[in-house]
Amino acid sequence: MTVSTLVTGRHRRGPAELIAGGHRSYSFEFFPPRTGTGQRALWNALRRVEPLNPSFVSVTYGAGGTTREHTTALTRQIAEDTTLRPVAHLTAVGHSTAELRAIIGRYADAGIRDVVALRGDPPGDPQGPWIPDPYGLRYAAELVELIRQCGTFTIGVAAFPERHPRSPDWDTDIRHFVAKCRAGADYAITQMFFRAEDYLRLRDRLVAAGCDTPVIPGIMPATRHEQIARFARLSNATFPDDLALSLQSAQNDPGESHRIGVDHATRLAQRLLDEGAPGLHYITLNQSSAAMDIHRGLRLPPPSRASEVFS
Repeated sequence: MTVSTLVTGRHRRGPAELIAGGHRSYSFEFFPPRTGTGQRALWNALRRVEPLNPSFVSVTYGAGGTTREHTTALTRQIAEDTTLRPVAHLTAVGHSTAELRAIIGRYADAGIRDVVALRGDPPGDPQGPWIPDPYGLRYAAELVELIRQCGTFTIGVAAFPERHPRSPDWDTDIRHFVAKCRAGADYAITQMFFRAEDYLRLRDRLVAAGCDTPVIPGIMPATRHEQIARFARLSNATFPDDLALSLQSAQNDPGESHRIGVDHATRLAQRLLDEGAPGLHYITLNQSSAAMDIHRGLRLPPPSRASEVFS
């Protein structure tokens, strides 16, 4: 009998519990598809990562709540139909406080007690002006506080190795991050990045600020040049020249592009683990092959006892 058959995913330890117990957290991120083809691709990806016994899988939430109902339904279905522990994203943008309370209540009613709290990007143009709902919240720290008021939840937040695109300087960025942690965040997941030094410098800044909240690196397999270049522009992430040139030269060879992206991400992930990162969060874009290749390439020892993975 495998560990995945011993207990349902909702009893699996969350990232904060694992890290506090001296273990690392390994997780995968998915988004709600809008077509039948996308649904099939998503569930194929979920079933492929399920035997790896990840700490959790997260389900993203579109800008302005554009995938709100899809996120809620998918998170609930994962909890009911798999052994995986689903974590639902929730953003403050585009919602009143009353609407946010109702959404949090629906998650709780579905048995979902794990949430990633984000301020969120404006709908339509992620780089456009951020306009709060007149009856809503302005900051992610306020959303963390609201979730804490609504019940017992494990709460994750976002971290930015190259600074949030809207932060004017590092002092402001660190101050906002620390506010989220003081409001009750249990752990953080970073925005995508491609240089280990960016994560390590962020960690040093947090230590200097007296913040010991675990920060899990977000790993994006860079397997398509145009796609990663676009994401990097939107998130203000640096797309290293050597990686960009390698992918550009292989843009007509999907197999070679896959290898380049996986090799780069595997080296990055290994460096981060060697430097003491508390785990890895793979951004899959609903295509699990690259993320699984990275995870397997790290040759991590499998959990030897159920007690190491489950509470």
